[in-house]
Amino acid sequence: MGISFVVDSNAGKLARWLRMIGYDTLFFRDIDDGQLVELALREGRVLVTRDTQIARRRVAENGSLRVVLTRDDDPRRQLRHVMQELGLDWQGTEFSRCLECNRPLAPRGPEEVRDLVPPFVFRTQARYTQCPSCGRVYWHGTHWQSMKRALEEIRAGTPGLPRCPGADRG
Repeated sequence: MGISFVVDSNAGKLARWLRMIGYDTLFFRDIDDGQLVELALREGRVLVTRDTQIARRRVAENGSLRVVLTRDDDPRRQLRHVMQELGLDWQGTEFSRCLECNRPLAPRGPEEVRDLVPPFVFRTQARYTQCPSCGRVYWHGTHWQSMKRALEEIRAGTPGLPRCPGADRG
């Protein structure tokens, strides 16, 4: 995935959703607009914001900085808007980044995570991934299933995105 993002604090929940679908997404709680713009320019990131003042900056208006201005409060609708505006898809890339710290996840075997997951999870799950930075472990449990369903709903409601294979099956 060649595109990367930096998300303004006024759309912070969207950062997790972009990470969920595999996009490199930076988010800082306390950063001023100038620093945010400078970071996006320096690293070639798309800046996603709800702040119209950022979208009106000269670097945004002259095309030097790609800004996606979202007006919605709901992160799912924000994600749909970003996907439509940029013509992006996430087929096969979802759940490949840490939701907390944005690092790509590494596959782990059950024995590698035995002491890091609850005993029930260890007994019932065979596939794991782990963040090499923060150590967080992920598996395909009920929370994952819920997130997967939410992504399928977003995909189904976004014109131009293909439906997920098997999305009609329960």
